[in-house]
Amino acid sequence: MSKGKVIAIANQKGGVGKTTSSVSLAAALARRHKRVLLVDSDPQGNATSGVGVHQGDWKYQLYHCYTQEKPLIDALVVPDKKKKLAIVPSGIDLAAAEMELFPVERREYVLKKMLSPVRDEFDYIIIDCPPSLGLLTVNSLTAADSVLIPMQCEYFAMEGLSQLITTIRSVKKSLNKSLFIEGLLLTMFDKRNRLTFQVEKEIKKHFGDQVFKTVIPRNVRLSECPSHGQSVIDYDVKSTGAQAYIKLANEFLRRQK
Repeated sequence: MSKGKVIAIANQKGGVGKTTSSVSLAAALARRHKRVLLVDSDPQGNATSGVGVHQGDWKYQLYHCYTQEKPLIDALVVPDKKKKLAIVPSGIDLAAAEMELFPVERREYVLKKMLSPVRDEFDYIIIDCPPSLGLLTVNSLTAADSVLIPMQCEYFAMEGLSQLITTIRSVKKSLNKSLFIEGLLLTMFDKRNRLTFQVEKEIKKHFGDQVFKTVIPRNVRLSECPSHGQSVIDYDVKSTGAQAYIKLANEFLRRQK
């Protein structure tokens, strides 16, 4: 059995649909009968609550794996009744991990080491990165095979992207030579807004085939589902948001061949 592919979903700019994309892509892949592990590497813990896991549902979270060297397997929670989707939860404690990791030798490789024993158990491991370029994100990029970058279709989308690309190149050069960009995902796509198409054209001009053909529209169901502790796939599979992420999962899987 080949080892599971690790995909970091990253963008240091907040509010671009990063966690929504992590949860929805994970759920859509699980729906395709892929064994998926979602790693919530954001101290806000939105991916954790977004799949219906809450404090008290776990004994250990990602923070304990980083700081107390608890094995990742001890932190796994399976919210999916079909057992295809598991999550390593996180909470606000994880924010302290960056400071506690600072004196640790080879601190950029801690997550990679943690994931190693469980990679054989999953087809895909999706890491929801925090909206920063700190040590948690660097650990995620060092552990990942590829990076998926969600981008909101707005004027400032290109701002910050160059900073993220620089970080990815730096990690690739010094920490993870096999790291590559899985693709750029356009989110919050609004067909009524002319600027949306200008941003899309600009991004495609720079990144070409690296941009996913699937775009994620603005959709009220995508906003509603986290408060119900469900991915949009489970909340309303017929909604335009759910159908877009199912289409994305299909495009993603085609790219793996």
